[in-house]
Amino acid sequence: MTASCGSRRIPARRPESSFSCWSFVGILLVVLLPTSTDACGAPPRYESMMLKGGSNDVYQPGDTVEYQCRPGYIPILPRLPVLSVCRSDNTWEPLQEACSRKPCPQLPDPLNGQVSGNFQFGSEAHYTCNNGYHLVGEATLYCELSGNTVDWSADPPQCEKILCRPPKQIENGITNTQKESYEYNEVVIYSCASNIYSLIGNSTLICTGHDLWSSNPPECKVVRCKSPVPKNGQLLSGHKVQFSYQDKVLLGCKEGFHPQGSKTVVCGANSEWEPQPPECISVPTPPSTTPPVSTVTGPVTSAKPPSTSHPGPVTSAKPPSTSHPGPAPGPSTLSPPTHSPPADALGAGGIAAIVISVVAVIAIIGGGLLSLHKKKKGTYLTGESHREVKFISL
Repeated sequence: MTASCGSRRIPARRPESSFSCWSFVGILLVVLLPTSTDACGAPPRYESMMLKGGSNDVYQPGDTVEYQCRPGYIPILPRLPVLSVCRSDNTWEPLQEACSRKPCPQLPDPLNGQVSGNFQFGSEAHYTCNNGYHLVGEATLYCELSGNTVDWSADPPQCEKILCRPPKQIENGITNTQKESYEYNEVVIYSCASNIYSLIGNSTLICTGHDLWSSNPPECKVVRCKSPVPKNGQLLSGHKVQFSYQDKVLLGCKEGFHPQGSKTVVCGANSEWEPQPPECISVPTPPSTTPPVSTVTGPVTSAKPPSTSHPGPVTSAKPPSTSHPGPAPGPSTLSPPTHSPPADALGAGGIAAIVISVVAVIAIIGGGLLSLHKKKKGTYLTGESHREVKFISL
């Protein structure tokens, strides 16, 4: 779009306007063209430095600002004005830290102790003591501002020797020593005044810090525990007439019972067993695995098949011996029966066969013995006859 500013005829009847064409062009240029801004923003901030004097709102190219050390910092030598310039590219000329932390007064090691840490502004110093000494005062000091300078937050501490006041005396008890104070690692030993008392707790106390003992004093008291044997139980070890503090026993149960709970118990400080003695629980009888025997009222039939032997003599498979005279052996079996089956199982025929077999065996044995006797007798007579004949011929 173009605008023409040539001469125009204005009707006479219309009054002339105060707004001209050039005024319109000026407004258009203000809107379209960029407006002028500050050349540089706020000056940069530094840890050890701050602006000297106030800060301006507008900085044009070529303007300078001066820095000085913050409180708690000192200039780094050589001391020169620290300036930064607003450059034409709307940036500040960069600077380096020109100040360092102020040091606090030097802290020496305390007697029987040490100090460690940094002694500059914003730092900490830590104190420790040698073994057998304790710290009196602040263990940590801070280097901080004090007016226009820096100083420590408190006075340096000291290391003093560790001492303990005498531990408490106990009723019915005594100690091995009596002193007004005890040094570090010194020992006090407690014991009871009589054997009827038991020492409950630590018998030895050690001075481990300033008025600090390794444990509380013990106590002497009478401790008696009743018999721990439960019903249907028995004592396996630790047999005693009286049970005192820390006596230990082993418990068991009688046959047919088993223990439920801990079998090992200890007599505690309150005259009670710890833990509680076990209970002896009855062991249930396991069910029988043998099948029941049935009772039969009628006649019993043997599971074995009836014998096929029939009544009458049984002929041996081996012929009778003919080595000696005598009556012929009667019928026999190979071997006498080792046992007789039940009468109900064999029946009448089986019983008869057994009886006949036994009789036959007896007959055979008797015949054999008789034949042997006759043979020996005949031999003896024959020998005697020969001796007589020989005597006559002489």
